Amino acid sequence: MTLIFKTLTGLVLAATLTACGTVPTATRSAMPDSAFVGIPQPNLRVESFTVSVPRSLEVNERNTYYPRGDIVWRGDPMGDRHSQVKAMFEAGLRSASPQIDGTRAVRLDVQVTRFHALSEKARYSVGGVHDIEFKYRLVDVITGQPIGPTKDVSADLAGLAGQAAMAADARGETQKARIVAHLNRVFIEELTLPGGHQNAQLGLLQQINDL
Repeated sequence: MTLIFKTLTGLVLAATLTACGTVPTATRSAMPDSAFVGIPQPNLRVESFTVSVPRSLEVNERNTYYPRGDIVWRGDPMGDRHSQVKAMFEAGLRSASPQIDGTRAVRLDVQVTRFHALSEKARYSVGGVHDIEFKYRLVDVITGQPIGPTKDVSADLAGLAGQAAMAADARGETQKARIVAHLNRVFIEELTLPGGHQNAQLGLLQQINDL
């Protein structure tokens, strides 16, 4: 698809649409960006984890229907968006890990590759899709060896819109709370179910994210 076609498509779509037990602790030794190897195996126990959000991921703070960029996040005050995304992943992992309680102790290394939630303009009008992507590896705690190849995961979540979004905020079901709970489910499914987490099918809005 040419750049001109993508640009025109984005402009047209933006007019009406938008994109979008001991509890383990995060460890400091996150892996280098290029070092991932890993895939889930049955009967795992998550003993520790790392989360990396590379500084190479581009942040966009523009309040448009679909801000271009790797990280779009407005659920925290203005600040270090990379650190805010990392904190959400760590919160999801802390709550999920005690429920992944098999016999093989592993370290789970996660690297975020995209975190495109909704801008204010999108959330309070037409809604969209929280486009969340990451990859991970598993490392056997006893041997220190990785388990299998890297796995890429898409974990999209439908975003609320307009009155539904405001009502959810009033109940305490903020974007942040919904996404952390979603990440909890994603990690449990990924490491306990055959085939892992299956990304939701969210229609045209989801497809726009891939343009």
